[in-house]
Amino acid sequence: AEFSTSLLQSSGFLIFLCVLLLVKHLRDVLTNNMPPGPFPLPLVGNFINIGFSDPLEVWRCEHTIWETPCILLTGYESFKEAFVEQADIFTDRPYFPIVDKLSKGKGLIMSSGHMWRQQRRFALATLKYFGVGKKTLENFILQECRFLCDSIQTERGLPFDPQHFVTDAVANIICGLVFGHRCEYDDHNFHLMQKYLDEFLQLPISNWGRVRDQPAITRLIKRLTQKLRKLEERDPSNPRDYIDCYLEEIEKDSEAEFTEDNLMYCVVDLFGAGTETTSNTLRWALLFMIKYPESSREIDQVIGQTRQPLMDDQTNLPYTYAVMHEIQRFTNIVTFTPPRMANKDTTVGGRLIPKVILFLRHSILQDKNEYSTLYEFNPAHFLDENGKFLKKDSFIPFSIGKRMCPGEQLARMELFLFFTYLMQCFTFLPLEGQTLSLKGTISVSSGPEPFQIRAVSIV
Repeated sequence: AEFSTSLLQSSGFLIFLCVLLLVKHLRDVLTNNMPPGPFPLPLVGNFINIGFSDPLEVWRCEHTIWETPCILLTGYESFKEAFVEQADIFTDRPYFPIVDKLSKGKGLIMSSGHMWRQQRRFALATLKYFGVGKKTLENFILQECRFLCDSIQTERGLPFDPQHFVTDAVANIICGLVFGHRCEYDDHNFHLMQKYLDEFLQLPISNWGRVRDQPAITRLIKRLTQKLRKLEERDPSNPRDYIDCYLEEIEKDSEAEFTEDNLMYCVVDLFGAGTETTSNTLRWALLFMIKYPESSREIDQVIGQTRQPLMDDQTNLPYTYAVMHEIQRFTNIVTFTPPRMANKDTTVGGRLIPKVILFLRHSILQDKNEYSTLYEFNPAHFLDENGKFLKKDSFIPFSIGKRMCPGEQLARMELFLFFTYLMQCFTFLPLEGQTLSLKGTISVSSGPEPFQIRAVSIV
């Protein structure tokens, strides 16, 4: 009887303590002036709200996700207020265990503070030095356009999957900037590096990526290390690429953590950001050109078949330019955007924003106030009543503020030149009797599901 009484008293005390903690938690939640969202449970937060079949699905609503207060930011005005008007507050990345596994907080994407500022400054300056935004890089991309079309030509109009061709072409632009040379499309090591990169990019949103490490990043780093075994060939007075410039920086500046280890992660980030999104956009473009073949007519009328497209042609191809923008809007290529961390408590839209925030460009790309037909592919979204290209400030596929994609200018040049040249050289057709799917894959960058098409030469 005494044991039962003691157990009852202990149980009553535990129940009282739990109720007390729940009341305190409820009071804290209701008085914190944070944006609305599902009620976070003590200790586990909103972890149970996360969808494991589609981990991105939960992010399409205004939800707090982790036990750490984490706000989901949506809408262009909120983006602008946070990332432009309060740019200095929202430049850091929060710490999560998977970040430590993937990058150790190094590189360009997941680093923060002084190290991030110095690495970004260096990357922007180096990319500019090697021609980003200049005629020299345009000529290099045009050369790769010819290699790409020559490779597609070898298929002789038979069914093929364009994924490797397109990815190889885009990756070669980064190879030129980072390693100083391009790779052949049948290079085994080239494809192996791409395979490891693809595995690595699957980790942040995969179920297993949440709970355990995978060897993809280790294999990729080892592969890049082998590529870097040209140190003895370097001429400090005549740098050939990003790596040469970085090694020079290592020798003169240790304050910003310019190390060989950090170099590896910077190269991984450059390859990931510079290959995955652009190649996926171009693969989507091929699908849409098959479904909407009228999009290629303007190229035939303005450029014809006597020369390659040039960046100067962009202003004379408003419909083509609108098509590229609509593809980016409609497909929402960047499905996973690394979270930000405020370096102090602040407000956005009059609401308290505590430290960690997630943000969805999806909410901007499908804003009913900006686009008349949200769920239809419609290039007219980016054309005025006179058929001229219509620039939209809220169209930010490369983000905005101090952490916007450093390769935006490069990506825009690649997308325009590769796309227009492909449309100039080929008519792309579906396989007979087949309907191409517009369903995307789930990764850091969303590409179409594997597909086969035919490419019929125009010339």
